Amino acid sequence: MKLLCPVAPGCEVSTMAVCTSSFLSSSSSSCHSLCFRFNPLLFSSASRRRRSTLPLSRSRLRGYRFFAISAEAEGSGIFSSPEVAKSFDFSNEERIYKWWESQGYFKPNIVKGSDPFVIPMPPPNVTGSLHMGHAMFVTLEDIMIRYNRMKGRPTLWLPGTDHAGIATQLVVERMLATEGVKRADLGRDEFTKRVWEWKQKYGGTITNQIKRLGASCDWTREHFTLDEQLSRAVVEAFVRLHEKGLIYQGSYMVNWSPNLQTAVSDLEVEYSEEPGSLYYIKYRVAGGSKSDFLTIATTRPETLFGDTAIAVNPQDERYAKYIGKQAIVPLTFGRHVPIISDKYVDKDFGTGVLKISPGHDHNDYLLARKLGLPILNVMNKDGTLNEVAGLYAGLDRFEARQKLWSDLEETGLAVKKETHTSRVPRSQRGGEIIEPLVSKQWFVTMEPLAERALEAVSNGELNIMPERFEKIYKHWLSNIKDWCISRQLWWGHRIPVWYVSGKDCEEEYIVARNNREALTKAQEKYGKNVEIYQDPDVLDTWFSSSLWPFSTLGWPDESAEDFKRFYPTSVLETGHDILFFWVARMVMMGIEFTGTVPFSNVYLHGLIRDSQGRKMSKSLGNVVDPLDTIAEYGTDALRFTLALGTAGQDLNLSTERLSSNKAFTNKLWNAGKFILRNLPRQDDTPAWEALRAHKFDNIESVLKLPLPECWVVSKLHVLVDEVTASYEKFFFGDVGREIYDFFWSDFADWYIEASKARLYHSGDHSVASVSQAALLYIFENILKLLHPFMPFVTEELWQALPSRGEALIVSAWPLTSLPRNIDSIKKFENLQALTRAIRNVRAEYAVEPAKLISASIVANPDVIQYISGERDVLALLSRLDLGNVNFVESPPGDANQSVHIVAGEGLEAYLPLSDMVDISAEVQRLSKRLVKLQAEYDGLIARLSSPSFVEKAPEDIVRGVREKAAEAEEKLTLTRNRHDFLKSKVLIAN
Repeated sequence: MKLLCPVAPGCEVSTMAVCTSSFLSSSSSSCHSLCFRFNPLLFSSASRRRRSTLPLSRSRLRGYRFFAISAEAEGSGIFSSPEVAKSFDFSNEERIYKWWESQGYFKPNIVKGSDPFVIPMPPPNVTGSLHMGHAMFVTLEDIMIRYNRMKGRPTLWLPGTDHAGIATQLVVERMLATEGVKRADLGRDEFTKRVWEWKQKYGGTITNQIKRLGASCDWTREHFTLDEQLSRAVVEAFVRLHEKGLIYQGSYMVNWSPNLQTAVSDLEVEYSEEPGSLYYIKYRVAGGSKSDFLTIATTRPETLFGDTAIAVNPQDERYAKYIGKQAIVPLTFGRHVPIISDKYVDKDFGTGVLKISPGHDHNDYLLARKLGLPILNVMNKDGTLNEVAGLYAGLDRFEARQKLWSDLEETGLAVKKETHTSRVPRSQRGGEIIEPLVSKQWFVTMEPLAERALEAVSNGELNIMPERFEKIYKHWLSNIKDWCISRQLWWGHRIPVWYVSGKDCEEEYIVARNNREALTKAQEKYGKNVEIYQDPDVLDTWFSSSLWPFSTLGWPDESAEDFKRFYPTSVLETGHDILFFWVARMVMMGIEFTGTVPFSNVYLHGLIRDSQGRKMSKSLGNVVDPLDTIAEYGTDALRFTLALGTAGQDLNLSTERLSSNKAFTNKLWNAGKFILRNLPRQDDTPAWEALRAHKFDNIESVLKLPLPECWVVSKLHVLVDEVTASYEKFFFGDVGREIYDFFWSDFADWYIEASKARLYHSGDHSVASVSQAALLYIFENILKLLHPFMPFVTEELWQALPSRGEALIVSAWPLTSLPRNIDSIKKFENLQALTRAIRNVRAEYAVEPAKLISASIVANPDVIQYISGERDVLALLSRLDLGNVNFVESPPGDANQSVHIVAGEGLEAYLPLSDMVDISAEVQRLSKRLVKLQAEYDGLIARLSSPSFVEKAPEDIVRGVREKAAEAEEKLTLTRNRHDFLKSKVLIAN
């Protein structure tokens, strides 16, 4: 079995016995050389340089831990530790999730008098499978939930799925089609039974996939919109709205889907620019000569059978003489329609003449209602023409279009046909072209409901984020139309309306909560022998789901415990593209039925686009599957990537971002590995007592810390305040960037590296103990701050830490307003600036990483005092020879043979050239390089000086040569400056 050497983490030995026997023999050199290999994570160049002269005594060995799998990880099989695992294993994520759920951590911890935090999940369609939009909303909502849970609030995330009337019916109908069966063949009851069977078999797919994203919902409260409780709420809502006169039945213009055979919402119609034709047709003027005709231009000539007027602009002099006369509709055997004028007509568009077909165009419909024109419907609900179309009856709408044009050409009424790009309405669900059609439907009067929803934003009861969406919300509600809530489907909430056999359906109907109540009402009105039947339509799915926030909590039983405890909910988070579909309607319904806005905050996220900013679609082939992404990068990397976007803005998802955040996961893991390997042994009681004695929550303790520890603890305390404030403001992108920068830049790149001076070179257990305590304290808090974003890797690391207490998911959030020493931050920043400057010089002169150099640090006495106090850290981080680092108040005598650097005001350094480079050899090398660079530059300039090249070569080629010339000139200048500088040093030395 391979185990890691406790001294050199890069070292693997065959057995622990071999490793320990070698360590414990102070005269042994075999393991010494084996274990002190170069290891960039743990050992500085200084330690490597002297490694053969540092015998490992038993006392030195006590500063390290022997590593084995922790008892919990080994026993449970749930967690693994950085001590034994090279990197975080994504396959552990599902085990960790099941453990959280089994421990009941997702359920709200009810505390009397506390302020709960509640989010109703936007219920995904039961037909759905995970896509990046789901990944976005799950990530953001889970961040909110985990943060507030750690803050100690009773936290509830209500999950569920939507029955998705149109989408589900389509899926099942397509499945039946593979069996050669149609919905009509089965009948309503049998078809509905088949849909329920499909739901039981496949409906849980999306739920399981959402769990894979780490969603910490209370699944014991999961709901489906057709559950008994929610169905009761939907019926109750319909009845109450009808009782208030806010629901009515009527024949009005709707969007009709011929394939789905149902009305669809305006919001479910998507418009696309598509190539088509513009048809120019003559309409003869009744009683006029052959030259008296009007030419109209239309994209849908088949609707001319529904024309009830021809309109021109009253200011259009071309057609003034025809106003008030009659036009003959082509191919209708002489049907006349009036020629009218209305300023609605754009005289500069097309021919300036408009055919008015009120039964098949939304704008024409509104104009006809204003002017009192009749409305003719020429289309059946399956998209074929009806008897109004005469000889064309029975033809499909597109087939009729072609035949009609052919006949117009034969009769001389066809003027021309042009290629034309049209804005085509298509069904969001089925993809077919939508037909505007007058149909009898059920509607909700929206104006009074909208007024109260507008007030909720104006008076501050409802906060919409980002703020710019308030204007969109207000504009839509201020211009709202009545809501068509009926759908001609079989899957969904049946409209609770019953008709009396033999009575007029439009006049005599009964609204009731169930069949028994409807029959009782009918018998009271019409006698005992009455027969009733229910309206065949179902309610719009959005009507059902608009009750989601309160029906899932028990409404209309407002005495239900969940309703009393958790309503109104705290946050609704969803995509900005669903603002009108769902959000505004929930606000209206919540106020109407509960008297309260259903949530305090609405947080709107954007769309996930591909790396080029394109919307993801199967046709483009750019759809990214979240589950594939998780398999390759891990859930935490995906969540962190999605959460870094700006609220309300679309996010471009790229493999580069995912790879970078996977590296972040690995960096966290390696930091945990380093810390665990440098803590005292579990059984070293004195060491642990000393470590736990270090406190970081009072100013006296913080001020006593050495400079690096005081700096990093102070920076952490500032970070906790900033991150907590950003969490409270829902600025999650800021949260992620703030934690990332602190962990990677401050903690990993600086403090961990600085701590090695304490852990490996101090020889003082008390000094090492301070560093161990700081490492553990900082890392524990980083895990807490980052847990809402990256729950899996942080929980895994938390479980590996000693004395961790309860699970990270329910651990307490870090305290805010903890002490910090701003002076120490500034002082350490000076040390950082000095280190960076020295590193830059080393890089410029290509000094080998393992080579140690001398340095003279020049500063005033105050700066020298704190910089020299950390000479070990400075030497380790800058790769200086500790024995040849001098702190002085004036430049050294060999300053003219040194590289002078200014790290900051009052802080300079002189690095002897002789330590870094053989000056004479380097001058010779640079002289040769100058000759080569000059030749390259001259060649490029010669090409650019040639008129034949500049004038005849392609523009991109010429531009490329100019860029190369500029780059060559820059290299030449830099090399010449360095050459001259070094040459001057040779002359001075001579």
